[in-house]
Amino acid sequence: MHKRMVTLGLLAGLAGWALPASAAPGTNAPTNKRTQTRRPPLDKGPGETRAEREKRLQRECRGRPNAGACEGYAN
Repeated sequence: MHKRMVTLGLLAGLAGWALPASAAPGTNAPTNKRTQTRRPPLDKGPGETRAEREKRLQRECRGRPNAGACEGYAN
């Protein structure tokens, strides 16, 4: 058990020596993180949103038979 702990300690010490200088704590070196670029908003085209479609169907299907596109929207 003690031998394992000593071995792990030595491996951890060697790993510290193998780290590049930029990864040392307390340095202000730039990191290798990916920079996130801002994407332009996607144009969804001339189509209508789901909420717009539901409002249109409720408006257009008033008083019509409850069939076809008006199913569930006609009263």
